[in-house]
Amino acid sequence: MAKRGYHLTFKSADDPTLVLSKYGKYFYENLIIFAPTVQEFGGSLNIETITQFIDDGGNVLFTGGVSTGSALRELAAECGFEVTEENSSLIDHLNYDASDSGKHTLVVTSSSNLIKSEEIVGKSNENPLLYEGTTVITDPKNPLVLPILHAEPTAYSYKTDLPVKDYSLGTGKDLLLIAALQARNNARVVFSGSLYFFSDVAFRNSVQKVDGKTYNISGNQEVASNIVLWTLKDRGMIRVKSVNHHKLGESSPPPSYTIMDMAVFLVELERWENGKWIPHNADDVQVEFVRIDPFWRGNLINLKNGKYEFTFKIPDTYGVYQFKVEYNRVGFTAIRSSTMVSVIPLEHTQYERFILSAYPYYSSAFSMMFGVFIFSFVFLHYREDKAKGE
Repeated sequence: MAKRGYHLTFKSADDPTLVLSKYGKYFYENLIIFAPTVQEFGGSLNIETITQFIDDGGNVLFTGGVSTGSALRELAAECGFEVTEENSSLIDHLNYDASDSGKHTLVVTSSSNLIKSEEIVGKSNENPLLYEGTTVITDPKNPLVLPILHAEPTAYSYKTDLPVKDYSLGTGKDLLLIAALQARNNARVVFSGSLYFFSDVAFRNSVQKVDGKTYNISGNQEVASNIVLWTLKDRGMIRVKSVNHHKLGESSPPPSYTIMDMAVFLVELERWENGKWIPHNADDVQVEFVRIDPFWRGNLINLKNGKYEFTFKIPDTYGVYQFKVEYNRVGFTAIRSSTMVSVIPLEHTQYERFILSAYPYYSSAFSMMFGVFIFSFVFLHYREDKAKGE
């Protein structure tokens, strides 16, 4: 991490000098807590200050264990993670490493159980992962929580020193080994139930499954490195560089649009990669033209180099509208961009002089005028012949 430009400060979890901010200014951008058994933090650090740190855009990575402390349990609950019962471990009698102590808690899990996102876990790797620790359960309906790594279908969570007499605390894929939260302000929080997963021992150890398959090295180091970089927003960061809109054939935004105008909307996106911003190209970016409900929703055309364009016809309803771009994809920060514009009705000089559908009314009016003219002419100039009448 130091090679990537990060300045690291190491302190114990109960250090009396612990402080995140002073006078409203934070000393750190990211917080990593590798103290699974901590019961209470030192200094001014507590659950409220950490949650406020997250609300203000800070990123947090913390790990639990078989004996996860109450402080981390409370922090996990604030972030939408429910840590399984104290002293419970992940157990798998069919997928464990040969170096296991006999309780089958040194679990070997396939890399296929990782979330399908290269931004979070990197490219797919065939090497299995070593895991030893506890598990978490999340609400699958929570759209902000991401299941980074789930357990094998044959795994369960229970206390190793007790016989299983009732239903397990959790089984199979319902158990998450690593879970993440990306808040609405794009702050990232990652919880791992195993400190061992991020240890040098797990990085360097070979893997020997009970079925005889062996691997020279585990996939922990690559996955853990990618997860850490994603948590610290060194991966999966996108932003709106510029937004522009104008009438078709023009180049600058007008003071207002008129109904039925042809409009062009342009947006430029960037992605943070390898320490610099580069164009972000995708084929699934959409824009909405919204008053109360969307009048238009369409896919932006990718012009390459991170530039997108959408051409459409302004609705025939005037009012105050917004160009809205909302882009939410797994592994990327959420984009929410809105630009307000006004749409006015036609001026009197812009209406058509003669409307085609009104031609029958035009003809009836002129025919009536012609009839009145003829009647008036006849009525005024007709005179009876009196002599002939006598």
